[in-house]
Amino acid sequence: MDRSFTAVVGPAARRGLARLMPVAQLLRAGGARVRVEYTGSVGQAREVARRCAVDGEIALAAGGDGTLRCLGAALAGTGGVLGVVPAGRGNDLARQLGLPNRPEDVADLLLHGLPRHVDVLDAGGETVLGSVYAGVDAAANERANRARFTPAGLVYPLAGARALVGWRPTVYRLTVDGRELSTRAYSVVVANSGYYGGGLHVAPGAAVDDGLLDVVVLGEVSKSLFPLILREMRTGTHVRRPQVTVLRGTTVTVSTDRPVPAYADGDPLTTLGTLSIHVLPAALTLLAPP
Repeated sequence: MDRSFTAVVGPAARRGLARLMPVAQLLRAGGARVRVEYTGSVGQAREVARRCAVDGEIALAAGGDGTLRCLGAALAGTGGVLGVVPAGRGNDLARQLGLPNRPEDVADLLLHGLPRHVDVLDAGGETVLGSVYAGVDAAANERANRARFTPAGLVYPLAGARALVGWRPTVYRLTVDGRELSTRAYSVVVANSGYYGGGLHVAPGAAVDDGLLDVVVLGEVSKSLFPLILREMRTGTHVRRPQVTVLRGTTVTVSTDRPVPAYADGDPLTTLGTLSIHVLPAALTLLAPP
């Protein structure tokens, strides 16, 4: 049966539209019905996605991790299907899922790929697809989001270096499925997907369909080591360091001794505080390689 797609396009969609148009042409050439709906807010975009679920259409997200989170949050638990045209600066969830980049390959997956069920996170009532991170990496993400003229490949490295200069370790208190840990650290990442920050493999053991959260604690370490640790994050070998702790569970509570920013999928989430996070297994259906 021919598939029907609705591409949900937000107000800041220049990059997404440029990637979407050739894919849409290939989808139509392959017999699919494709329409584009322009939205003016997150709430409107999510309403369109929910309507797609009711009508049996595939909601098509052309964007990065924030766009996927916006539409994925609307579709989680509904049985609706999400299709993805990777078009962001980071594309970390797309990287974890093994999604293709060439328009021909994207269209082929959308036309013929089988639905795949993946986990999502509930973070204080907010739906998150990839990860929640609180600490210096969230401060770096804040700087990266403000960068306008930095080349894409340098945005995250430069933002990270600048955020680190004035950052001091924080006392984190963690409870993971009843196990408690208190430690001084630069960041805590609660991961469903293994990647963040534009390709850093922060949680190499994470899988989006195992029903578990990987909690990565980047402990107190000399700032002079950070460039080396960041290089190791490209391959995930940083987890071998004694200053890095990895825990695994289904429910995590994170609290801090001072307010620190917490981000999720590239966008601000809250200021810690205390935050409870739990996994919702197989809550989202999307088109992705098995």
